[in-house]
Amino acid sequence: MTLVTSIMRAQQLLLARVDAALKPLRLTFARYEMLTLLSFTRDGRMPMASATARLQVHPTSVTNTVDRLEASGHVRREPHPEDGRATLVVLTDSGRALAQRATAALNAQVFEHPGLARDDVEELVGLVARMRRNAGDFEDPRPAPDPL
Repeated sequence: MTLVTSIMRAQQLLLARVDAALKPLRLTFARYEMLTLLSFTRDGRMPMASATARLQVHPTSVTNTVDRLEASGHVRREPHPEDGRATLVVLTDSGRALAQRATAALNAQVFEHPGLARDDVEELVGLVARMRRNAGDFEDPRPAPDPL
């Protein structure tokens, strides 16, 4: 029980810090993840189904996230040029700029100061990765990135 409650409390504390960093930018972490995912692609676009798989969330969650980002002008939808059944989500210039500002805020306020020494962070990431793998979280047939 102690393990589970400790992990859940640590998650609450980290989410509070993440939310505080993103709130001035009017972003949730889910929207930030989508913008960042798109910014990592070669041309700032990907099929909605690919975003669902990469973010490991339900398709409805991606649809809702894209709806909100589209309403604020940070992404747009386009028909897939080769697959008429698929829709692409495309990062706009304002979305790319927002992702950069949000990343800077998160780096400064959360990621660079997680509350643990670097060695402890590496050890914890490895432990959590093993826990996730043992729970079947990594189903992608490609090799998982180190330490995952």
